[in-house]
Amino acid sequence: MLKLDVLNLLEENGKTKYWLYKRLGMSYQNFNKMVNNETTSIRYEVIEEICQLLNCSPNDLFCNEEGETLEKKMMFRAV
Repeated sequence: MLKLDVLNLLEENGKTKYWLYKRLGMSYQNFNKMVNNETTSIRYEVIEEICQLLNCSPNDLFCNEEGETLEKKMMFRAV
């Protein structure tokens, strides 16, 4: 199962959850559910905005249950 891994990206970029919350303009309840993987869907617009704010790709935003990002997983398949 895929999980949003935005908390690790925030830490890597020296940003806080509050910083991202303020920039996304979502309700805090929806934002908190999203970053804690308690929702079943995320709008494409939100994914795009997070990627722009954190200078990353959608592959960087998600990981599988084991915590491996999609980009790392794809690199191992290509070898």
